[in-house]
Amino acid sequence: MLTPAKKEFIEFMMSADVLRFGDFVTKSGRNTPYFVNTGNYKTGLQSSKLGEFYAAMVKETIGEDFDAMFGPAYKGIPLATSVAGALARTYGIDKPFFFNRKEAKDHGEGGSLVGYKPADGDRIVIIEDVITAGTAIRETLPVLYGAADVKVTDMFISVNRCEVGQTPGKTAVMEVGEEFGIRVHSLIDVRDIHEYLQGQAEYASILPLMESYMEKYCVF
Repeated sequence: MLTPAKKEFIEFMMSADVLRFGDFVTKSGRNTPYFVNTGNYKTGLQSSKLGEFYAAMVKETIGEDFDAMFGPAYKGIPLATSVAGALARTYGIDKPFFFNRKEAKDHGEGGSLVGYKPADGDRIVIIEDVITAGTAIRETLPVLYGAADVKVTDMFISVNRCEVGQTPGKTAVMEVGEEFGIRVHSLIDVRDIHEYLQGQAEYASILPLMESYMEKYCVF
């Protein structure tokens, strides 16, 4: 159901040219009529507002019951930073954050992680943009588990595309939950976007493409 909060977030993404409609190719190689590119957030106000959306979701779902936030390189880095700031500023939840380099540093302290140093037993939450086929999460977890004996219990994303993963009949989000025991929370999903477009005459031509894509790749 498209709530006022979800509608506000969709329009926020569109105003920042983050949610776009056209002809795109996802990381998993699928041709899609819509694309979410959080790399287009580029102002202080946008970053601050985005962090507030995520922070509200974190507060509502798990509160303070975690030790640190991890932002996978590259798009997860500014996301985790803005969410950490919003949590502290709005709710008084001051949690550390960290992220990874694509290539390990071979000088100074070395290593591939920047910021907080995870310790055994830490409960880590991942801050990401979207999940399409689950490719990124499978690349991320070895980095975290290689750093310490941590528990990754929750993941927060902007959009759940609700797309089939590696197993027929199951979305990438379902697979992540079953395979890794990670609960994935999203601000919106593809059905919210579709419902929003139904009320916008200027996007009438996109609706059939969205519906065709959802029929082919989505699982609900």
